[in-house]
Amino acid sequence: MNLATARAVITGGASGLGLATAKRIVDSGGQAALLDINETQGAASANGLGKRALFIRTDVADERNVQAAMQQAAGFMGGITLAVNCAGVLMPGRALGREGPMPAAQFSKVVQINLVGSFIVAKEAAAIMQKNEPNSDGERGVIISTASVAAFEGQIGQAPYSASKGGVVGMMLPLAREFARFGIRVNTIAPGIFLTPMMASLSEEIRASLGAQVPFPSRLGRPEEYADLVACIYGNAMINGETIRLDGAIRMQPS
Repeated sequence: MNLATARAVITGGASGLGLATAKRIVDSGGQAALLDINETQGAASANGLGKRALFIRTDVADERNVQAAMQQAAGFMGGITLAVNCAGVLMPGRALGREGPMPAAQFSKVVQINLVGSFIVAKEAAAIMQKNEPNSDGERGVIISTASVAAFEGQIGQAPYSASKGGVVGMMLPLAREFARFGIRVNTIAPGIFLTPMMASLSEEIRASLGAQVPFPSRLGRPEEYADLVACIYGNAMINGETIRLDGAIRMQPS
């Protein structure tokens, strides 16, 4: 698949990893629809990318909202060949906190956005991709979801987040196997500590401390490096049914 002709929908596309990915695609000649709940930032980001980008306000946990957004994106770009799930929330908290046990609603909200939202986007994107004309390899589309190293080494206070990201990893292979007959590849990226808007809000001292925990390179990951991996996956037909850690060899400690 050639990034120059990509027609991509990117959730969480208003900022961070999603925006870096959208920029990489547009700079390569492709088109991008930015799906995000942040209207102000989303509109500004799409405007900054130019005429080949569109912002669509989307709540990934709302199935009908996603379905409408996908149709709008496909209409704008003339179809969809790439879907990248970057939308997500952290909402840390101990299962047994100072104020008592964590409400189940908090756990459910994280899972609904991070896991169920990724599933909704994946299956709705695939429903559109299956109608594409296949390329010489028989490919019709690529779906990439974002997990986290927390899926493997969740820290104290990350039970909901780790469960949701573990679910993203777990559903990837069954979807890859199911969508194979349509020529649609499914993969997952598991980033380590990246310089996202959430990280940018922390002090420089804290960011440096977090970066020092990464064996090499000893710094926070750059959103552009995530976008590089998306581009690599999109262009390599043999990368399918895989979770790729993008973490500088970090292995998270309990806390």
